[in-house]
Amino acid sequence: MGIKTNVTLIFSTAQALLAAKAGATYVSPFVGRLDDIGFEGIDLVEDIVKIFRNYAIKTEIISASIRSSNHVIEVARVGSDIATVPYKIIESMIQHPLTVSGIQRFLDDWAKVEQQQI
Repeated sequence: MGIKTNVTLIFSTAQALLAAKAGATYVSPFVGRLDDIGFEGIDLVEDIVKIFRNYAIKTEIISASIRSSNHVIEVARVGSDIATVPYKIIESMIQHPLTVSGIQRFLDDWAKVEQQQI
């Protein structure tokens, strides 16, 4: 019927494969929730990516339950098509201690240049 669908709450490769073969447009493996119970959520995403590529399955992978900036990097590294990322994680990805100190050094150096011009 051409209706795009997302099968969510994916916790196994078998679930992802069944959803894709049934015609799902998207599958959403929940990375963080798997981590919470002692499994590697990233491994699930990586397995789904491999299987979908092996069989040229067009279903896209939306990595969900992202809990850290590391999750974002890892799901991108293994080939997830999309990730649902909380705003606080996006904010944390912008920050780095060396960036903060580097900006402060630039500002301090600029202030010295301005003082010399007065």
